[in-house]
Amino acid sequence: MLTNFQTSLKREHPIIHETTTSMPKSSSTSLMSLRPAAVDLLASGKALANSGELLIDLTSKLDMYGGGLSAVGAYIRNSGDCVAQSAASCRFKTGSEIVSDELREGGTCFFTSADKCKEAIDEANAKDNTQIAKILEEIFPHLVTCGSSLEAAGAKVMQRFPVADVGEKIHECGVSLELVAAAIQRLGPDEIDAIKSSQRMTFAAERMREAGNLLKGTVQAKTQKGKGWIKG
Repeated sequence: MLTNFQTSLKREHPIIHETTTSMPKSSSTSLMSLRPAAVDLLASGKALANSGELLIDLTSKLDMYGGGLSAVGAYIRNSGDCVAQSAASCRFKTGSEIVSDELREGGTCFFTSADKCKEAIDEANAKDNTQIAKILEEIFPHLVTCGSSLEAAGAKVMQRFPVADVGEKIHECGVSLELVAAAIQRLGPDEIDAIKSSQRMTFAAERMREAGNLLKGTVQAKTQKGKGWIKG
């Protein structure tokens, strides 16, 4: 038997009653379902940030320090920090908003790095360094794809898309990261900073793809004993 108050509430706001009783629960993205990807995302973010730092160091050897390519490295580093923070928040039930915000901010950092990459291309052409300019032109679209993939992943978390959809976008980012990594090494094939930056980004790409696969359900998470997961 409905009380007078409940009857009047249903009559005045019928949508409230129908929505709360019929909203599907199976389609929502919960933090429990994102948790399996936390370790790989954290490792990916840390490696990505390190790769960005090494790219900045490389610009000194290429006589491009302080220009567009240095900024590319700085924003890649910042994106890595965002990815790592999103991973840390995956472990908490109340962290969905932070996960979404950090992934989307990571995407924004990649979009900005792409803009800075265009500046670096102009700078390389101004110095008649056509080889560097050509490699940067190759990197540019992959930076854009990384940005759009992370932005989409964060948006899907916020919009409560199935977790497999989030994983697909994270995996997509990892694929593009590996292409960026291969090109970075060619910026300075004999420079240790280029080699290390490429290696760290390749590792970040592998762990990013692994995180995506875990969310898509194409691989099973490894069982960790004790409190080993705390170390990430």
